[in-house]
Amino acid sequence: MKSIECVIFDIDGTIAQTNQLILESFNFITSKYLNKKFLFEEITKMFGPPEEVAIKNLLGDKYSDVVFEEFLEFYKKNHKEFACLYPGIKEILDYLKNQNIILGIFTGKGKFSTLITLKELEIINYFDMIVTGNDVINHKPAGEGINKILNYFEVDRNNSIMIGDSISDIKAAKEAKIKVAAALWDSYSREKIMSEVVDYIFENIEQMKMFFKNNIRGYSEK
Repeated sequence: MKSIECVIFDIDGTIAQTNQLILESFNFITSKYLNKKFLFEEITKMFGPPEEVAIKNLLGDKYSDVVFEEFLEFYKKNHKEFACLYPGIKEILDYLKNQNIILGIFTGKGKFSTLITLKELEIINYFDMIVTGNDVINHKPAGEGINKILNYFEVDRNNSIMIGDSISDIKAAKEAKIKVAAALWDSYSREKIMSEVVDYIFENIEQMKMFFKNNIRGYSEK
């Protein structure tokens, strides 16, 4: 790629270390209402639709709007303890923004948890468009969210790239017919991703930084 116009990021496991926060938040609810806790691998199998759908599927008749409000309250209250931005991400966002690259978010997270995370990590203003699990009919691995961003900004698909850490990110990008990079620095599905055909593999954030250095004119080392 020599003329990147648009970079679309996943959130969890890609720009933010949130896996522990997600686990703790789900288990806070399931402990209270089901007297049961789950492993992170079990929680990830519920990913796709927003959190309220997963919680409702778990709790059945015990689910209510109050339950989801409790989930969000715990998620926000414990954000600083269990979640953080990966080192180096903000520098990359700064650079991309300064180069007038269109920045998008496409996440399976719900709207409310997404906004909490982006605000708590103080990066919400970097993104030109945020598409969550509440903003699409067809969730990941469908490419609907990517298409929303590209169509809104009328971006050339050949000059766009999705960066994510899961199989659903890879499949969504392929469906939308854009380039895709696998972010492996904290991927819970590393082995599965390595069996997929992807355009780029970033083992660490430094590799992603070098990718942008080599593919966007005007990059300069700080």
